[in-house]
Amino acid sequence: MTLTQEIITIAMCVLGTMATRFVPFIVFSDKKPVPKYVQYLGKALPAAAYGMLVVYCLKDVSIMEGYHGIPELLGIAVTAGLHLWKRNMLLSIAGGTIFYMLLLRVIPML
Repeated sequence: MTLTQEIITIAMCVLGTMATRFVPFIVFSDKKPVPKYVQYLGKALPAAAYGMLVVYCLKDVSIMEGYHGIPELLGIAVTAGLHLWKRNMLLSIAGGTIFYMLLLRVIPML
């Protein structure tokens, strides 16, 4: 990429980020209530997004070859267990990811 293209790319990323942050405050002011469908989306979309991420992460796992999906299942179990125990999303995601990455390093050594 040329310098001009890099500057345009960065500017577009900044513009897109700023728009997604500011537009909701402009569209939904404090003076009128938030529409019911927006409230519904606020409740339904996080679970849908996490469900989609789980499906995406497991789409290439083969239970017939390699480690048979055991590291992935253990990583999910640790993530879910940490979340049920501490109710901290950051801890759950980080702990499960670290545990999974350690499994990928330790299992081949066994």
